[in-house]
Amino acid sequence: MTLVTGATGFIGSHLAEALLARGERVRAFVRRSSSTRYLPAVELSYGDLVGGAGLPEALAGVRMVFHVAGVTKALRAQDYQTGNVRATETLARAVAGQGIRLVHVSSLAAMGPTPAAAPLTEEAPPRPLTRYGKSKLEAERVVRALAPEAVIVRPPVVYGPRDSGVFQVLKPISRGWSLEIAGGERWFSAIYVKDLVEGLIAAAASSRAAGRTYFLAHPKPVSWSELTAAASRIMRTHLRVLRIPVPLAKTVGFGAEVWAQISRRPGILSREKIAEAQCPAWTCDSRRAAAEFDFQARTSLDDGLAQTLAWYKEAGWLRY
Repeated sequence: MTLVTGATGFIGSHLAEALLARGERVRAFVRRSSSTRYLPAVELSYGDLVGGAGLPEALAGVRMVFHVAGVTKALRAQDYQTGNVRATETLARAVAGQGIRLVHVSSLAAMGPTPAAAPLTEEAPPRPLTRYGKSKLEAERVVRALAPEAVIVRPPVVYGPRDSGVFQVLKPISRGWSLEIAGGERWFSAIYVKDLVEGLIAAAASSRAAGRTYFLAHPKPVSWSELTAAASRIMRTHLRVLRIPVPLAKTVGFGAEVWAQISRRPGILSREKIAEAQCPAWTCDSRRAAAEFDFQARTSLDDGLAQTLAWYKEAGWLRY
């Protein structure tokens, strides 16, 4: 039996599907309020990862845990600590010494932006930029302390069907607009969700990966202009680029934070997101995963975007 936390989310739902397709028995640890629309064949176990309610039952008979659950946007800094650090600590304590393999899904945000021309390696000194990134780094340290044999994976930008994050970037392009922060070209590493899922499963199966940390990313970094041009080409839109001055972008980010507080709904846009977008590069080196368990993300940007945009169109998220 394999347990997946965060199985109702974007990455977790794809992971659960891939495991089922391989003949695995999959159990999802979920809240009763969570939508399980993408988990029709998964055994559900209800509980609370922060407090640990229901966790012993969820772990019964489990040999592998993929910890995908986490908080990516929040109204308060404490919410990142609760959802990313405390929840991870609860899970790591529960699996410690039980002979259960733990794969912890972290983020490139735990390391921070690329300080030089070369992509970050796993051993680079961490310099997280945001509250989210700092909480993910702290969660990694908790995992290493409590479950030292766990595998830690740090994805960069993940895109694909069901994703609502990159969708916010692609939506204006479907209408012929590309919104950019002024200040020159910017680069980032990315990975198509189905490639990431393959990498997670490969890391879980590798004895050599025990106690190790990996970046999983397509080997070719992407520039902002490449992303927008590829999306525009697939959707056949005439692209107009609107470059926003940094002070205005920060003002927009602040306004988005105010609206989130008023509406009580955390949004993807904030001053921290603007600060991330200003960085020249968020790139990482995935060669360790290739060398140690023969993983390489193979889906090109064009192919991954085409599949993603086709899903958005079929689901009614985009019209083009």
